[in-house]
Amino acid sequence: MRDFDQMGLVVDWVDACRRGDLATLLDLYADDGEVECACNGTHLYRGRRELETYWGPKLSAFSSAGFGLEEIHPAHNGIDLEYSVAGALHIRATFRFSAEGKIHSMLCKPAPQGSHDCGAC
Repeated sequence: MRDFDQMGLVVDWVDACRRGDLATLLDLYADDGEVECACNGTHLYRGRRELETYWGPKLSAFSSAGFGLEEIHPAHNGIDLEYSVAGALHIRATFRFSAEGKIHSMLCKPAPQGSHDCGAC
């Protein structure tokens, strides 16, 4: 078990997304943190600059459409989260952490819900 609150860190991530707070969201990631998005093909974003490019437009969409926490629970070596955008589009995210208590990696993909274009994760 790590000496930081992994669940609390993901809740902070959710709060930053709800507020559209890009600076706070980026500060939650390790310097070499990465997001692998498997919603429309697989794309990897690594480091603060690429994460900023990825998250900037997403946060705008979240704040205008609505961002909801659906499910959060501990998983092997991290935290699993399911969130919704606009109350309908469900995305599953898996978080892994650095020893320093930052998000080291996140994988997002559409949650099982039928056929659609995820685009918002």
